Amino acid sequence: MSARLSRKAHSVAGQVFALQALIVVLLITAAALALVFQARYDSQRDARNRSLAAAEAFAHAPGLPEALMSRDPTAALQPLAEAARRASGLDFIAVMDIRGVRYTDSRPELIGQRASDVSRAVAGESFTQVFKGQPSDAVRAVVPVRNADGDVIGLVGTGIEVENVSHAVEGQLPLLVGATAGGLLLGTAGAALVSRRLLHQTRGLGAAEMTRMNEHHEAVLHAVREGVLIIGNDQRLILANDEARRLLDLPQDAEERAVGDLGLDPRTTELLASGRVVTDHVHLAGDRLLAVNVRPTVAYAGRPAGRVVTLRDTTELASLTGRAEVARSRLQLLYDAGVRIGTTLDVVRTAEELSEVAVPRFADFVTVELLEPVLRGDEPSGVTGVYTEMRRAAITGVRTDSPLQPVGDLIRFVVPTAPMAAALDEGHAVLAADLNAAMGWRAQDSEGTRVALDYGLHSLISVPLQARGVVLGMANFWRADTPEPFDGEDLSFAEELGARAAVSIDNARRFTREHATAVTLQRRLLPRVLPDQSAVDVTYRYLPAKAGVGGDWFDVIQLPGARVALVVGDVVGHGVHAAATMGRLRTAVHNFATLDLPPDELLGHLDALINRIDQDEAGSGGGNAEGDGSGAGEEHGGLDRAAERASSVTGATCLYAVYDPVSGRCRMASAGHPGPALIRPGGRVEFPELPAGLPLGVGGMPFEAVEFQLAEGSRLVLFTDGLVEDRDRDFDTGLQLLADALSRPGRSPDQAASDILATMLFPVPSDDIALLIADTRRLEADRIAEWEVPGEHSAVSWVRNAGSAQLVEWGLGDIAFAAELILSELVTNAIRYGSAPVGVRLLRDRSLICEVSDGSSTSPHLRYAATTDEGGRGLFLVAQYAERWGTRYTDRGKVIWAELPLTGGAEPQPPAPLDLDALEDMAW
Repeated sequence: MSARLSRKAHSVAGQVFALQALIVVLLITAAALALVFQARYDSQRDARNRSLAAAEAFAHAPGLPEALMSRDPTAALQPLAEAARRASGLDFIAVMDIRGVRYTDSRPELIGQRASDVSRAVAGESFTQVFKGQPSDAVRAVVPVRNADGDVIGLVGTGIEVENVSHAVEGQLPLLVGATAGGLLLGTAGAALVSRRLLHQTRGLGAAEMTRMNEHHEAVLHAVREGVLIIGNDQRLILANDEARRLLDLPQDAEERAVGDLGLDPRTTELLASGRVVTDHVHLAGDRLLAVNVRPTVAYAGRPAGRVVTLRDTTELASLTGRAEVARSRLQLLYDAGVRIGTTLDVVRTAEELSEVAVPRFADFVTVELLEPVLRGDEPSGVTGVYTEMRRAAITGVRTDSPLQPVGDLIRFVVPTAPMAAALDEGHAVLAADLNAAMGWRAQDSEGTRVALDYGLHSLISVPLQARGVVLGMANFWRADTPEPFDGEDLSFAEELGARAAVSIDNARRFTREHATAVTLQRRLLPRVLPDQSAVDVTYRYLPAKAGVGGDWFDVIQLPGARVALVVGDVVGHGVHAAATMGRLRTAVHNFATLDLPPDELLGHLDALINRIDQDEAGSGGGNAEGDGSGAGEEHGGLDRAAERASSVTGATCLYAVYDPVSGRCRMASAGHPGPALIRPGGRVEFPELPAGLPLGVGGMPFEAVEFQLAEGSRLVLFTDGLVEDRDRDFDTGLQLLADALSRPGRSPDQAASDILATMLFPVPSDDIALLIADTRRLEADRIAEWEVPGEHSAVSWVRNAGSAQLVEWGLGDIAFAAELILSELVTNAIRYGSAPVGVRLLRDRSLICEVSDGSSTSPHLRYAATTDEGGRGLFLVAQYAERWGTRYTDRGKVIWAELPLTGGAEPQPPAPLDLDALEDMAW
């Protein structure tokens, strides 16, 4: 028993326990002494504070100065002082005069005696002190008492005897002693537990024995033929034996360095730093194959303290691992091909992506040839084996000086036994492992193949690119710098890679075809030539979106009276349906413009028409009411309804503006479309506020029009939202950029349009863009003649003569006869059938415009006149002589107008006599 205790005492655990117990005793003793001194200090501080507070309170008590100045201060103050002392728990409260003679005291025998050391209070200072002397040692406070003038007239002294303060500290000693004993007990118990745990882990060994054991473990660790690494949670290498240093070629100072700083290859570093548990993981490190095991180490309380890595050299498995690595890399390459090929819907770019993804991981050079129809987006012939030439679309290699034909060359397959021709004929990939022995390939171009062989090309795989059973092109994989030729596994992989690329190429081809169709349709539906007119100097731009043609459109429509209508619109969606819908909408606007309606009324009619179109299409899209019960029919019906919904006009926007060069007024209305930009002649850019109308076909709410007075030389810029808005730019930012681009002076409309697009366009617009720029002009005053016409029939002759004289002044005497006839007929009917006021206006523009206005809203129309009618032939004569004629309504009546060409040549001859029996006269 004694030997066992002695062993425990001399063990590492016993020594640790003794040291810990000594430290605990010293610490707790020091803490207890500190607490005693702190308690004493706190008690004295509390006594000072209590004494001072009581003295201050008593010194400032009401009536105290009067009591001090009374005949018998002791009789007045002694009861009050004793009551205050008992209430505050002090040992004494003494009231004194300025000499220190006591008027009151808790000990009556001291009344009348003088207190010592009160000079500071007499000087007006309140103070506290630990007083030692007669009658007793005390913690006291002395406070001066002042009268109303602030003069010191007395003193108040309060305090607690030191003996009572000590009793308070001594009352806390049992608690302090108990806490000290408890802390000593707990500290000793903790040291005992730690010592017991250490004794268990060290098995009672002493320092010398543990040193010998450590030396033994070190010898074993470095002698085994298996690498051992211990890595901490902070990713630092704690220990590495000699075998691990050899296998990983670790530096001498590897220990205590971070794993990432050991100079290992990235894959080995990632494996060691990842912390994941692996068992017999085959890992290639340099030229060695290692079997790696990683296990976490467990520290106290089950918490992980790091990990142990063991390494075994298994180089004999190199062949197997090499094949696995090749398979893994091929799978990764196929995955990358799926991600990288087909990122755009461009045929040539997709071919380039195929060539780029295979070099250099699979081939040293890749060429891709495509059929001409595929490059154009057309459907290629479905017959295989008949292709003799293709266009090279892409080439990528590890070097730029390859002997292969460049992009754009026509590649011909004239020898049936060449790998390319054989692959096309057989419909699957063909391998030419040794090009020196590929006689068909060499016969196809003896000079070119000799240069290729001298360059180093030695192996080839030709893969036909097929989708939906149709050949689209050819992909050729070449090796030159890689010494190993292609083999059978490479052939299968190349065919899989070509099949995936062919699907992407076919998708791009079909998109190209649809995009070209939509662009062609839209360009045919958009105006090709703008009408000749003098109201505005106009230019336009239209850019389809890269992702697909949309429904943006514009128009310039010539209106009677030298006026012009400017229109821009946008149909929601992209593709052929949006382009077709845009054409329908533009046609409808043209039709309504012929009625010469105000902008707000025109948009109202257009909105009603669109609602009817959408309702008719929705009603006709119900399909077979009875149905045939087949799933196929249901599927086709759903596709048809989807197409109908795609062609719906609902959601289109439109901005319609009418400019009159005679008055300089511009009237416009918007159906959910952004307003125009207005550049004043001075260069100031404005964005006029327009009433916010709903898009067409949405709500059926009325539209509002606004009118602006434009000076000559003002510039109107109408645009669709694709110009200013994009994924990375909001509408307000785009408007600011547009304003900056428009503020540059001295540019023609065409130059301004080019500058705007250069400033505003993204590299690839996400939406199509329509831009219309119009510089306003004014019709000169000497080209306008106006008269007010009295409501008398005799005024007709006067108007005819005045008009004839004006035409002679303008040098238009050649057309005076026709103009007189038209004016005579129009004024006669205005006086006869219309209402006052009647006015006449002649405009000399690109044609002569004759306008007769009156206050009536009744519209004349052509009709057959009966043989017995005396009149009814005037409008027929107007229609015969005028190039165009019509009626437009104003706020105060109507205007009947007629246009005559300025170059009339010889005097017009009246029409041949009419066969009244066959035709019947036409009347108003």
